Amino acid sequence: MRLAPVPSVPEVRLYQAHPGSGLRRLLEPDDGDEGEAELQPPYWAYAWAGGAVLARYVLDRPSIVAGKRVLDLGAGSGLVGIAAAKAGARAVTAAEIDRYGAVAIRLNAQANGVAIQICEGDVTAGPPPAIELVLAGDVFYAQDVGQRVMPFLDRCLAAGIDVLVGDPGRAWLPRSRLCLLGEYQVPDVGGNGGGEPKPSAVFALVAEPG
Repeated sequence: MRLAPVPSVPEVRLYQAHPGSGLRRLLEPDDGDEGEAELQPPYWAYAWAGGAVLARYVLDRPSIVAGKRVLDLGAGSGLVGIAAAKAGARAVTAAEIDRYGAVAIRLNAQANGVAIQICEGDVTAGPPPAIELVLAGDVFYAQDVGQRVMPFLDRCLAAGIDVLVGDPGRAWLPRSRLCLLGEYQVPDVGGNGGGEPKPSAVFALVAEPG
């Protein structure tokens, strides 16, 4: 892995994948891994567009997070949480289910000189933590993931917690529940678009009518 600035978010440096990283071997179980949860693709090794656009938005508007307790949901590399910490968040928790992702977040936070609490495991099954803001980048990349996340985000809204979503327009985005706040051209480094900039947006999640 190489430590390098994130395209479109140069204030943040991440350990990122490159052709010689050999990350495919992480999908091959070790002898002692039998019975453990299914191994996850190394999403944490890339700066995805939804996270990049949220990070850019937060760094450009630090008042959104300043003094607040923030949850980076599905944190991956920790890009969004690191940006929130740099922008003056009171405390940042990064929720990530991948054990390698949790390690990556810790290393990336250290490389950027910020403190982030890491919550390993699926926080969406329980009540909202003690926070004021959820930052959710690229959490609607698959139907089953979106269906699992939405009830948790609705519980957050019901508890008075604001929810911001970053996404480049993936298929399972709940568009009827979103209010557009801003749009940037950012590369979807981990996606099929390669490094070419593409429109990505930040939305406020709103409660269902009635």
